[in-house]
Amino acid sequence: MELFKVLKQMGHEEVVFCNDPLSGLKAIIAIHSTALGPALGDVRMWNYDSEEEALRDVLRLSRGMTYKNAAMSLNLGGGKTVIIGDSHKDKSEKLFRAFGRFVESLGGRYIAAEDVGTCEEDMNYIAQETSHVTGLREKSGDPSPITAYGVFLGIKVCAEWAFGSDDLKDKTVVIQGLGHVGMELATLLFEVGANLIVADIYPSRMKEAQRKFPRVQVVEPEKIYEASCDIFSPCALGAVINENSIDRLRCKIVAGSANNQLKDESFAERLSEKGILYAPDYIINGGGVINLAGELTGLPYRRERVLNKLSAIPLGLKEVFRLASDEGITTARAADIITLKRFEAARIQQ
Repeated sequence: MELFKVLKQMGHEEVVFCNDPLSGLKAIIAIHSTALGPALGDVRMWNYDSEEEALRDVLRLSRGMTYKNAAMSLNLGGGKTVIIGDSHKDKSEKLFRAFGRFVESLGGRYIAAEDVGTCEEDMNYIAQETSHVTGLREKSGDPSPITAYGVFLGIKVCAEWAFGSDDLKDKTVVIQGLGHVGMELATLLFEVGANLIVADIYPSRMKEAQRKFPRVQVVEPEKIYEASCDIFSPCALGAVINENSIDRLRCKIVAGSANNQLKDESFAERLSEKGILYAPDYIINGGGVINLAGELTGLPYRRERVLNKLSAIPLGLKEVFRLASDEGITTARAADIITLKRFEAARIQQ
């Protein structure tokens, strides 16, 4: 990879490689933009196949965080961290405290939060070395329930746009990934009478879903794309809408919590050609950053205030869908146009 060429193309400000042999820490912090404020971005721990794959992922995810924070009208920039390792085997207090020291060295340009493979306990370890971390147990805590509720509100808007009603009773929803957000989303959908089809790479999570949700249908992860449904909800990793999955989808809506669901922008066109409504990921999954920002206002954290601000998600999606329809463009393109206008307007006002 020609790193500086890629950084110029994607607009990144800074990439920090973190290496601590004593704890085994190997991490990459990518700061995409601090134009609107410090770069808020989650810490993902994943056992990547290669270091280059980890770098590509953190660059895409950090740029997505800039768009997400701008779309949610937050005075925050975008960043992201990937820690290379198996979150089931390689975690330790020493590792996260070492990472916290790297975060502290950035002087507040980057604020860490939890993501795939990390949790509240990990954030509290980081907080022993730096104040630049959110999602702490004694404050907002795990953002997953708020993220899931925001996605739930977004799915209702999608259903209204595609089917003429936001009633999800008897609608069939496929959930790909039953982590913190996916399982919470499944609970919300089950409570309103939706039919659930689920898959996860960890069998224990699928067994948990079977215990929690009577009549849930469990599918092998590789077969999930072929499940006939009304709504396909990616809630695991990114790039799941790709050349291997696009023609297997049997749904009318793609709406989920995963970041970077499209392998690239061409798949937005292909979804549109297939008559599938796509909810741009950084709009529908913005609940988590709204929740985390609730810690950074200087005011005491209040869950009720955060829940009220989630209205930005359905309002944002409606604006995106209207623009896409009026201009004959994809919803992904419409979301970028709207978000970049807000981003530039905010920069001018500074």
